[in-house]
Amino acid sequence: MNWTIDEWFVVALARTIRPAETVFHGFGSPCAQVAMHVARRTHAPDMVLIEGAMYAINPEPSFIPPTSNDASLRRGAAYSMRFEEFFDAAIRGDVDRMFLSGGQIDGAGNTNVTAIGPLSHPKVKLGGGGGGCNLSATIGHLTLWTTRHRSGHTLVEACDFITDIGHRTPLGTRAELGFTGGGPQWLVTELGVFDFPDGRARLVQLFPDVSVAQVHAATGFPVQTAGDLRLVRPPSPAELAVVRSVDPLGVRRSEFSPRELERTFEPATRDEDCAC
Repeated sequence: MNWTIDEWFVVALARTIRPAETVFHGFGSPCAQVAMHVARRTHAPDMVLIEGAMYAINPEPSFIPPTSNDASLRRGAAYSMRFEEFFDAAIRGDVDRMFLSGGQIDGAGNTNVTAIGPLSHPKVKLGGGGGGCNLSATIGHLTLWTTRHRSGHTLVEACDFITDIGHRTPLGTRAELGFTGGGPQWLVTELGVFDFPDGRARLVQLFPDVSVAQVHAATGFPVQTAGDLRLVRPPSPAELAVVRSVDPLGVRRSEFSPRELERTFEPATRDEDCAC
């Protein structure tokens, strides 16, 4: 059975979710949205899934629609939270994980979805955080993702503007700033997977058609590499079946460039013990 990078990517995102976690994704986040439903239908059936724009708890949509505020995402939900209920839960520490992305992500896991360039005269005005800054300060763990790593413009030395909080900002660490959340735990890109063992991104897994040199070339901050660097574990037949079942329209693919969508894989593409 062959698979594509978008399928493998959302499986890698899904695996960052632990059993029994309460998990949330924000607006316009198709890869994270699909990943959460994949996790709930595979290794984490006891997780609490909170749908982004709808704030619906454990819904059972027939499929993932193209927009994150589609009423179908409330189908079968145990409850739909009010906006303020969700933010109260987050500040109490009752939300274990949130998915965040950004036009820029730095080595400490800060993200920028506000503006590229000087804030007074930005080159590009982005959509803004929609409350993500508050949530990133108090939610238990963050999973970051981007499908634009290879561009060389996304993983940067320093964000032009910090919208959502990583492990350290120019004003200090999370502890020094009084933030109760644990900060970024994982960063998944179309090139590989990073963790944050000391508050800085460290490369721990690679996709099999990517080299460490390519990761270095596309990354604006110094890349720490794990001593036991491995390949991303291939998706299982069960995981692939769930991806294709919950996302038959392929909304996850909208986050990828046409070039990336040409990447296809088959079992045993390379030895799982990475020499890289």
